[in-house]
Amino acid sequence: MSVPLAERLRPGEIEDIVGQKHLLGEGKPLGNIIKSGELPNMVFYGPPGVGKTTLAGIIAKSTDRCLVKLNGTTAGTADIKDAISKLDTFLAPNGILLYLDEIQYFNKKQQQTLLEYIENGAITLIASTTENPYFYVYNAILSRSTVFEFKSVEPAEIEKAVERAFGFMSEERNEKYEIEDGVTDYISRSCGGDVRKAINAAELCALAAEGNGDGVITLESAKELTQKSAMRYDRDGDEHYDIVSAYQKSMRGSDPQAALHYLARLLEAGDLPSACRRLMVCACEDVGLAYPQVIPIVKAAVDMAMAVGLPEARIPLADAVILVCNSPKSNSGAMAIDYALSDVQKGNTGPVPRQLQNKHYDGEDNPNKGQNYKYAHSFENHWVKQQYLPDAIKDRVYYEFGDNKIEQAAKEYWEKIKK
Repeated sequence: MSVPLAERLRPGEIEDIVGQKHLLGEGKPLGNIIKSGELPNMVFYGPPGVGKTTLAGIIAKSTDRCLVKLNGTTAGTADIKDAISKLDTFLAPNGILLYLDEIQYFNKKQQQTLLEYIENGAITLIASTTENPYFYVYNAILSRSTVFEFKSVEPAEIEKAVERAFGFMSEERNEKYEIEDGVTDYISRSCGGDVRKAINAAELCALAAEGNGDGVITLESAKELTQKSAMRYDRDGDEHYDIVSAYQKSMRGSDPQAALHYLARLLEAGDLPSACRRLMVCACEDVGLAYPQVIPIVKAAVDMAMAVGLPEARIPLADAVILVCNSPKSNSGAMAIDYALSDVQKGNTGPVPRQLQNKHYDGEDNPNKGQNYKYAHSFENHWVKQQYLPDAIKDRVYYEFGDNKIEQAAKEYWEKIKK
C-alpha cells in the first residue's frame, strides 16, 4: 500500500513544522514547555492537517518516551489498558506518552478511564480534537490538562510545504518537473489552511504530470485536482456556526463585501437553507422597523432562490444580502419581543383586563356589569385611552422607538395623537 506523501514528508523537528508560530515560535508557551522536558497533560484543539499529530510525535521523540497512538473512532477501554501494560517494561523505560486523536468520540465512561492514569502520572496524555474541547471533553480531563488551540496555516507557510513536496517527489521519483507560474500559490491558497491536503494535492499534480509524459505541472491541472478544497465546512461542526455567524454579523454591520464572501462560502458548500434562513432572520432582527418593506422583499428573494435552486439562486440572494447590508438598521422589534418573553417566562403576567376579554356572562356577584370595551375606530384618529396590559404590569414598556427615520415619524405621529 502506498504511503501518502504527507506522511512520508512528516517533519521530524519542531523547526520544520509550518505555521503555529503563536505556539511554537521563539519564546512562545508550548515551545518553551517542550524544551523544559516536563510535559503536562495537553489537549490540542484545531482543524485537521495543521500539525497536531506531527507535534505529538516530535514531543515523544524529544522526551524519549514511548509514543502510543490511539484514535477515538476505533479505540476503546481495552486499548488504553493495553497501553498502560507497557509501563515499567523495556518498551517504555521513560514512561508513556499517549496520543489520543479525536477524543470527542470517546464517551464519558471511556474518558473517565483515563483519569486514574492521568492522576497518578502513569501516562502523559496528549488528546487532540477538531471540535471545541469545552463542549466535547469531560470536565475532569480538561481540569487536569492545558488546552492549546492550533490555527489554520497561512498560505505563505503552506507554500513552503508545497515546494518541499515537489522537491521531494522530484528526488524520490527521479523526475524533473516543470512547474507553471502560480501553481504553488494556487495550491497553498486552495486547501483551507490544511497542510496535509496541500501536500497530497501537490503529489497528485506531480503524478498527473508524469502521466502526461511531459513532466509539466500546469495551473489548470492544479485547479482541477484541488477544486473545492479551499473551504472547511462541516454542517454539524464549529466551522458551520462560525460561517453563518459571520454572515449575519456582516449584514448587521452593513458590510456587503464580507456578507457576500460568507454567502459565497455557504453556497459553495451547497448550504442553501442556512443562507436563506439567516438572511430572513437578519432582515427582521437587524433592519426590522427601520425599513419594514425589506421583510417581504427578502422573503420574495428567498422564495425565488428556493424555486430555481443553485447555481441561479445565488443571484436573488446576493441582491437581498446587499439590500439588507445597505438598509438602515433597528433592532427595536427584536428587543421588544425578547423583553416581553422574559416577563412571561418569569411569571409577570396576570388576568386579561375585563374590557379585552371575549364576552362572558356576568354573574350576580359581579358589581360591574358589562364588558365596557371601547372600540378604537369609533373615536377620533382611531384611538382611545384604554388599559390593555394586565393590572400587575399595566405600566410596562417593552417597545422603544428606534432612532431611524421611519420609527421617529411614527413616534411623532402617536405622541401628537395620544396627547
